[in-house]
Amino acid sequence: MKYEVVYSDGSVKQVSFEEIIKKNDKNLVFFYPRDNTPGCTLENKDFSCLQKEYLDMWIHLIGVSKDSTESHKKFINDHALTFPLISDPELTLHKKFEAYGEKNNYGKIIQWVIRSTFLLDNNWNILQQWKNVRAKWHAQKVLREIEK
Repeated sequence: MKYEVVYSDGSVKQVSFEEIIKKNDKNLVFFYPRDNTPGCTLENKDFSCLQKEYLDMWIHLIGVSKDSTESHKKFINDHALTFPLISDPELTLHKKFEAYGEKNNYGKIIQWVIRSTFLLDNNWNILQQWKNVRAKWHAQKVLREIEK
């Protein structure tokens, strides 16, 4: 299956997830609920600010949400994000990584994106994972844990 990927220069390409993963030794793939919301903006900006530190460890960043490519383009442009964002409106990748499911929202159970991050090698092996995380300081926490 091919996904629309928006790159930091605003270009859009249809690429399979396998092609993206195979291109790099390691990939940090993070799932977030929605573009231009406070928590998701904070998380994406933090990852963007730390991209050099991740690249120094040969780790490439990839964000995934169910938002459209147009939303991703605006999000990248508005916040000067420096890594690609995958549009997954059918939630295929989300479900494959169990980053979509039940969430307790003020006492009501809903189906929603579960903010999750995965460190993968180029053969889809999950080297580390962080599930149901909070946006604030997440990028920094992940970096510290990987550096250990």
